[in-house]
Amino acid sequence: MNYFILTYSVYLAISIALTIWVAKVLFKNGRIFLVDIFHGNALLADSVNKLLVVGFYLINFGYMSLALKEGGNISNAQVVVEVLSFKLGWIILILGGMHFLNLTIFFKLRTRAQKHLTESKI
Repeated sequence: MNYFILTYSVYLAISIALTIWVAKVLFKNGRIFLVDIFHGNALLADSVNKLLVVGFYLINFGYMSLALKEGGNISNAQVVVEVLSFKLGWIILILGGMHFLNLTIFFKLRTRAQKHLTESKI
């Protein structure tokens, strides 16, 4: 059995599925923040949201491609699990990091927009 093909296939399937799922969650829930940041301009918020998702996909799919190659010997099922856990662990950490980065950026933008709105009313 070719354990390399098995490892690559499982790695790509899980990584792509996780990335798509996280992107959908960020897109759906990030819209609310963006509409608020852009003072109700839903068209602008949706446009920025789509651009953020494209960047998210590019970064994650780029990393997945770079991390695909395995230099060691995958000789049995135990090594398949070990390699997958290492590679998928990195993907999950990157997705989590990008999630918190998005939250931080949205929060800062929202705070800045609210401050600007308050100052303009004075």
